[in-house]
Amino acid sequence: MTFRERYMAGKTDFDEIYTLTEKWNFSDETCTLREYLGLTADEEDIWISESDEALEERAYGFARAALYEVERATGASAHMCIGE
Repeated sequence: MTFRERYMAGKTDFDEIYTLTEKWNFSDETCTLREYLGLTADEEDIWISESDEALEERAYGFARAALYEVERATGASAHMCIGE
């Protein structure tokens, strides 16, 4: 799973992006950092042109929306611990 997938699933917090970026910087990976993290082109643009905080806010919003859809589809309450 990519960082984005783990974050959206509530399996990691946003700060992991810094650890993974550092790991990518010193790796022999041939993919771009965006690909390595699993970010969309729009998310990469926000991260570069705005800030870390803007990317985190956008990703958190998407994760909350995805959680809402799961709850709506299943009728069950799900807990999300991103950023807590």
